Amino acid sequence: MLVSVSLVVLFGLVLFFLLRSRALGWGAAFVAMMFGFFLASTGAAGPVNRLAAAVIDALPTL
Repeated sequence: MLVSVSLVVLFGLVLFFLLRSRALGWGAAFVAMMFGFFLASTGAAGPVNRLAAAVIDALPTL
């Protein structure tokens, strides 16, 4: 679990800086995929899934 959390932080920071510098390409896609993969294996997966479901449920009411 500790390794997953540290990898989430690492990939999250790299993805943040790639998006901020607008250097999007295959490398950014790989980083985003790995960020999501490791985020899913942490304790944050439940709240992230609930947030996504709430946003999807709210879309038709807009």
